[in-house]
Amino acid sequence: MLLSVLCEKAPEQVLERKGDCEILELSMDNRRIRGGELFFCISGARFDAHNFAKGAVEKGACALVVERYLDIDVPQVLVKNARRAMTDMAPAFFGDPAREIKMLGVTGTKGKTTTTYLVKAIMEEQGYRCGLIGTTGNMIGKEYLPSEFTTPEPIDLHRTLRQMADAGVNCVVMEVSAHAIEMERLVHVHFDAGCYTNLSQDHLDLFGTMEKYFECKKRFFAPEWITNASVNADEETSASILRDITVPCMTYGIAVNADLFARDIEITEEGVSFVMKLHNMQEYPVHLKLTGMFNVYNALAAASVGLIMGVDMPVITRALEGVRAVPGRAEVLDTHTPYKVLLDYSHSPDALENILTTVREFTRNRVICLFGCGGDRDPLKRPIMGEIGGRLSDLSILTSDNPRTEDPYKILEQVEEGIKKTDGKYVVIENRRAAIKYALSIGQDGDVIVLAGKGHETYQEIGGVKNPFDEKIVVQELLRELENE
Repeated sequence: MLLSVLCEKAPEQVLERKGDCEILELSMDNRRIRGGELFFCISGARFDAHNFAKGAVEKGACALVVERYLDIDVPQVLVKNARRAMTDMAPAFFGDPAREIKMLGVTGTKGKTTTTYLVKAIMEEQGYRCGLIGTTGNMIGKEYLPSEFTTPEPIDLHRTLRQMADAGVNCVVMEVSAHAIEMERLVHVHFDAGCYTNLSQDHLDLFGTMEKYFECKKRFFAPEWITNASVNADEETSASILRDITVPCMTYGIAVNADLFARDIEITEEGVSFVMKLHNMQEYPVHLKLTGMFNVYNALAAASVGLIMGVDMPVITRALEGVRAVPGRAEVLDTHTPYKVLLDYSHSPDALENILTTVREFTRNRVICLFGCGGDRDPLKRPIMGEIGGRLSDLSILTSDNPRTEDPYKILEQVEEGIKKTDGKYVVIENRRAAIKYALSIGQDGDVIVLAGKGHETYQEIGGVKNPFDEKIVVQELLRELENE
């Protein structure tokens, strides 16, 4: 596609163009240049890509989108905002694939990943060929594709959607993060249905206050983003969404008079059973293989999206019951031990409280929780999570999560401030592998060991470097070590 043609797709951003050429690919990462790319010089909080433009051209980039002209002899497009210009140009370059696919979006602090997996199962049961975009990676059917963000940057997003459309995908279920809304990654994607799960403390490092965080989420529920909505009626912030929403909306819940609701809930370590019902319609018993009250809400959220898309209740219940696990979400590992080891991504206060409350309901002995907090993220939640761990666990093992560029011991000191407010027993073992080994070594019959914070992740980021660390593999390795000791 010619650079001049791409410029026509961003008329509000393009100020001037010098030169023209054929564009073979788009990029915002100079490390991924292969040749023929239009390179977007985006100015961010940590880096200014204008400083990397010369290197990108040396690697083969053939043109630049800039916010100030550079002394580099290639065609350049001067724009008001390079990020917004990228958002406008990317869908056009890849042929607007989102227009060829039914798009279903899920936003909220917790439950996005599980809900998207359940929606995908429902739509596949209905006969769609589904794609999934989210925290655990992207999928076409059962095939995993690499991914770096919950909601990808526009270039990667539309490239992925094109790949999906070309593979015959006709429905994509997608996690919609607050970051993506705030950074306008989804401006040219319209969703047939959008679902709101809940709001709890997270991402205050970006938004500063819970009010700003919520207002960002709320922006998703506007006609320019979605055609239909599904909203958790039990969530206190939903009242604001429901008051102002102008698109057709279905509510779901347990405690209030929702359109779709659950009754007769029974939670066990094997899963959760409940009766799902639409007002004035037949009741449908559901036996979910995922446990916890939070998964009742996730199932209701997914079912409401399915109903919006015209799927019948028997199909929905059959699909829900067929989902055996979601990677890193209350996932019971196959350890063949007298105690259970449960992997969960809970890295926020509410998520940690939810998983520990659930485990407490069915454990026959002790709840042992291993957790930490990520570096370079909201520090205010660290003592809160420490207090939750101390209150709900019989033993807390404080360890590193992804310290990133922070001192891991300083992070643990902040977590420790909270746990000291409780009577909970705890130990501090900074090295996560050593901490997991300690947890496994003290496990007794009937205990549940919760490995919280990492979930599906296959790395640990220390000092800004991502090191391989898949807890499913680590647990198996440590069990073998303990057997041989």
